[in-house]
Amino acid sequence: MADLATPPPTATRGTVVEVFDAFLRLGFTAFGGPVAHIGYFRTEFVERRRWLDDAAYADLVALCQFLPGPASSQVGMALGARRAGTWGAVAAWLAFTMPSAILMILAGYGVVAVAGQSAAAAMAISGLKLVAVAVVAQAVRQMATTLAPDPIRATILAAGAALALTVPGILGQLGAIALGAVAGLILCRTVPAADGSRGPLSIAIPPAVGAAMLVVAVVLLALPAVQTVPEFLTIADAAYRAGMLVFGGGHVVLPLLEADTVETGLIDRDAFLAGYGLAQAVPGPLFTFAAFLGTAASPPPGGVLGGLIALIAIFIPATLLLFGALPFWDRLRAWSPARAAFAGVNAAVVGLLIAVLYDPVATAAISGPIDVAAAVFAYLLLAVWKAPPWAVVVGFAAAGALVGTVTG
Repeated sequence: MADLATPPPTATRGTVVEVFDAFLRLGFTAFGGPVAHIGYFRTEFVERRRWLDDAAYADLVALCQFLPGPASSQVGMALGARRAGTWGAVAAWLAFTMPSAILMILAGYGVVAVAGQSAAAAMAISGLKLVAVAVVAQAVRQMATTLAPDPIRATILAAGAALALTVPGILGQLGAIALGAVAGLILCRTVPAADGSRGPLSIAIPPAVGAAMLVVAVVLLALPAVQTVPEFLTIADAAYRAGMLVFGGGHVVLPLLEADTVETGLIDRDAFLAGYGLAQAVPGPLFTFAAFLGTAASPPPGGVLGGLIALIAIFIPATLLLFGALPFWDRLRAWSPARAAFAGVNAAVVGLLIAVLYDPVATAAISGPIDVAAAVFAYLLLAVWKAPPWAVVVGFAAAGALVGTVTG
């Protein structure tokens, strides 16, 4: 493979093995979601290893937050490319993603195996669904604070939620994103550039290569509209579309994946929410939830192959968009209409998350006052008492299994 992503002349060239080792350590220990991951990366690569300075790091973070896709994974790939070229990017992604992907594939097998087998298993899944309510509620609060901090963007948030709730499926969600872009373009012109967006560009990619990557990303998104997707690639199509259209990363992938998997019958709703709850207990990127879905999906291929197909598919657009945008980043970040449109989109996707918090997350998990109390308790553990998400997930699953054993 040609080395398309070239480290800058001022950077110290490292090795692929060095990159893999550094990111594998983080893949096993980086809990807490994309914002926490970006903090871990700064500590490891700016402060400890000194692969780059704060200005260069802030520039990479600004670019990845500007683009669709999983921001922390994109930052990781950019850091790997900066250190060791194209194969450095591959090594960074593989090492950071592999631990959680393996765990989520195993979880996919486990949920399918125990579904409906016993009262204890059913109640353990119910506990995971209640944790999902708390996790999404916490994400809504955090993201609304940063992405909709003023009356204009709060209104865009509300409009996005209303549209997603009233127009079912993927159409309402894409409509909310489009509404956010148009509203942002008109109303959010005064939104400032992201902090650090004037740092030095860290990776050199030929403009022609970048443009080709962007074209491929769009063509792959549009292809299912003109060509029937084979059954064994249905989950890949759903994962790719989610990865291509997710703005804000992390938890925002939930509504798009739900629309393309639960509503189309690829996976049972209870299994979907149980897997989402389990995804909070593993380190690394939340997008490895796709590996769970591919493993547990009912159409072929399913299993490990299905999990790997879905995992790769959900990360392909993030890779194409990141390295496709790099040659044009200097001009793009200075273009105020682009910043305005994305400010509106980011507010609208918080509205999408509110919609999915109501349906399917809360409607599927909560059936009475005890469930409400349990979900509130899980939220307090996460948001107020700052309990580790993995501990809350394990605790609620174990408590549910115990209740099921006693009452079953």
